[in-house]
Amino acid sequence: MRNWFDYRNHICIVFEKLGPSLYDFLRKNNYFPFPIDLVREIGRQLLESVAYMHELHLIHTDLKPENVLFVSSEYFKWSLQDREGLRLPKSSAIKLIDFGSTTFENQNHSSVVSTRHYRAPEVILGLGWSYPCDIWSVGCILAELCTGETLFQTHENLEHLAMMEKVFGPLPQRMIKNVDRKSSKYFRHGSRLNWPEGAASRESIRAVRKLSQFKNLILAHVDHPDGTLLDLLQGLLMYEPSQRFEAHEALRHPFFREAPRRF
Repeated sequence: MRNWFDYRNHICIVFEKLGPSLYDFLRKNNYFPFPIDLVREIGRQLLESVAYMHELHLIHTDLKPENVLFVSSEYFKWSLQDREGLRLPKSSAIKLIDFGSTTFENQNHSSVVSTRHYRAPEVILGLGWSYPCDIWSVGCILAELCTGETLFQTHENLEHLAMMEKVFGPLPQRMIKNVDRKSSKYFRHGSRLNWPEGAASRESIRAVRKLSQFKNLILAHVDHPDGTLLDLLQGLLMYEPSQRFEAHEALRHPFFREAPRRF
């Protein structure tokens, strides 16, 4: 925070001027995926930011591409295959912003957190949440940078859960058995997702059906033969919060030790 002032009973806070968000860059490139080395640099810095917050017992709860900004607005034009005029930032330095929803671990937790597309399964199922909900969001962000597309483009809980199952396989029975009363309506006989029977529309069924398994979704866009990227993303996107990587653990992953290649 650089400064603050009161303007007509509104508290205004002054920060340093930063560049565009990750989402802005994707949009201006017509949602073309980021190069793998840029994904690596962004992922490392994002996990460092989250690890620092978690060490302070803070949970961001609203990680998404709009809340990750490049430090500089400068970019250069780049050509790849049949795509010309793609923008790449001159500097990969980023900063994490928007702490309006940030919560101390020991504070009262609201029932719903995170912007829809980046919301962890335990939040949707009413199982309670903590630091791992940030890790799930990081996984969704990095997958989006790799493919250029939002991993779960949805606005409704049942469809969201159905998309997760199409991409990652069935939800664990332990999680299903412990859902809160509000979320139990998404399941039949308390054991399987009420899908497609409970779908709101045929369009919703088609949206789920067109998705692929996670490995195929990533490898359709990324040529990364040694598999460390996929292994990292899968570790960030485990259903069970206790099985997800912690931020400091993810930073030690082999993916971040690879030598950079030219764009």
